[in-house]
Amino acid sequence: MSLSGEEQKAPMSLSGEEQSVLVAKAPANIPGAPRISRQRAVLIVIAALAAAGAVIGALWAWLAPQIHGVVALTRSGDRVHAYLGGESDHFFTSAFMLVGMLVVLAVVAAVALWQWTAHRGPVLVAALSIGCAVAAAVAAGVGAALAHLRFGSVDVAGAPVTPEHRVHYVVEAASVFFGHSPLQVAGTIMFPAAMAALVYALIAVSTVRDDLGAWPPVETPTYPVIPPAVSPPSV
Repeated sequence: MSLSGEEQKAPMSLSGEEQSVLVAKAPANIPGAPRISRQRAVLIVIAALAAAGAVIGALWAWLAPQIHGVVALTRSGDRVHAYLGGESDHFFTSAFMLVGMLVVLAVVAAVALWQWTAHRGPVLVAALSIGCAVAAAVAAGVGAALAHLRFGSVDVAGAPVTPEHRVHYVVEAASVFFGHSPLQVAGTIMFPAAMAALVYALIAVSTVRDDLGAWPPVETPTYPVIPPAVSPPSV
């Protein structure tokens, strides 16, 4: 009989006999139970990652390169907006920088969250993935807002260009996304979450315990070793 009052039976052995094994979960009142409930742990993980995303967004807005361009007045009277040299490459560089910073956060968060032994398992993996997606969205929003406050936006129609001064140099903020399509935005937000889940899964598969060492601990069933049947040598 197990601690929970239930007895589970193992599959039939090679000899055709059923063998009883003990598989029990430890009750919650055993000393050593976590003080924080699993639901509260999920909220803590998501909130902490969202705050980290805001910090990353602010750091990105400070480190992201500014993009130099020009607004020019053509001979036909049209206003055109162009970028100087290879400045347009900074749109890709800045978006890649944000994704890289978010991936670093995802890897560090996955390793750190694994240290929370009592709550290891699929619930915390879901919280980690959701939290990393929220962190990416928050980082993109905070970064774009701060970069806009720092550099402003390019007003092509209001640029001070005249027939006497046909060129006006401008500086604009970099981009947090690789493009404006929904797929590109979703990929930027979901990629760090996928990396966090992958790192957590790689750590989990290297654990010898089926319960990952989480709470409540599960006793591993022990099966008796059945010696192989040896036939007597023939004369």
